[in-house]
Amino acid sequence: MSTTIFRLRRVAPVRRGTKRAGRGTAWARRLGIAAVVAYCLAPFYWMVVSSLRRPADQFSNAPLPAPVSFDNYSAAFDARNGFGRALVNSLVVAGVSTAVTLVVAIFAGYALARLQFRGKTLILTLIIAASMFPPIILVVPLLELFTDAGWINTYQAMIVPSMSFALPLAVWNLTAFFRQMPAELEKAAQVDGCTPAQAFRKVVLPLAAPGVFTTAILVFICAWNEFLIAVSVVNDRHMMTANVIVSLFTGQYKYDQPFGTQMAAGVVVTLPLVVAVLFFQRRIVDGLTAGGLK
Repeated sequence: MSTTIFRLRRVAPVRRGTKRAGRGTAWARRLGIAAVVAYCLAPFYWMVVSSLRRPADQFSNAPLPAPVSFDNYSAAFDARNGFGRALVNSLVVAGVSTAVTLVVAIFAGYALARLQFRGKTLILTLIIAASMFPPIILVVPLLELFTDAGWINTYQAMIVPSMSFALPLAVWNLTAFFRQMPAELEKAAQVDGCTPAQAFRKVVLPLAAPGVFTTAILVFICAWNEFLIAVSVVNDRHMMTANVIVSLFTGQYKYDQPFGTQMAAGVVVTLPLVVAVLFFQRRIVDGLTAGGLK
C-alpha cells in the first residue's frame, strides 16, 4: 500500500498594514483623478448652468438654474446675430483645413518614415520649430499678404493659416505612427504583385487608420478653435466664424453685457468637440500611443 505524502507550503500571512496601505493608495489615486476631472469640467459646467438661467438671473451664483430657461439659446440663434451662418463657416473652415492637412501630412509623414535621405532629421526639427512661433507675430504679415492677394473676407484666408498651424503636429504624429509599422508589410505586398503606390494604398493606409483618425480629430479641434487669424482677416459678418461672432454679441441696449447669450453660444460651439472626444477617446489614446510602441 503506497502512501502519498503532500507537502504543504507555508504561505506567508499578508500583513494588515500592507492591505491598508494598498487601499489608501487606490483611494488617493481615485481622489486625484476625480479632482483633475472636476477641475477640467468645472468651467464647462458653469457655462452650461449660466446658459440655462433667465436673462434676469444671469449673474446669480446658484449651482443650478432655477427655473430652467432657454431664452439665451433663442437669443443666440436670433437672425440678427448671424450665429447659424457662423457655425456653417466654422464647419467649412475646419472641415477643409482638416481634409487638406491630412492629405499633405499622410504623404509627408510616410516619406519621412520610410525614405532615407540627407537632412531628414533637420527637416523634422524645422517642422516642429515652425509650430513654436506664436500666431500673434504672423498676423501683420499675413494681413498684408492677403490684402495684396485680395483674400480678405474669404475662406482661404482662414483655411491656409489654420493648415500651417496644424500641419507640424499632423506630420510629426503620422511620422511616428508610420515608423512603428514594419516595412515588411510593403515588401510582402510587392512580392504579391502590388506596386509601391498600391502597397501604400491597400496595406499601409488601412492599418494606419487609428493614427490618421486621431490626427484628424486633433487637427479639426485646432481649426475649430482658431480665433486670432479669423478675427484679423475677416470683417464681413457673413464670413465670420462662430468664435468671432460670439465675441461680437451685443445686448438689448447699448451697454448691456450679453453674458447668458454668450454662454449659450459657447455651449453650442464646445459641445460637439466634447462629445466627439468622449465618444472617440479610446481611438485617440490608441492613436497617440501606437507611435511610441515597437
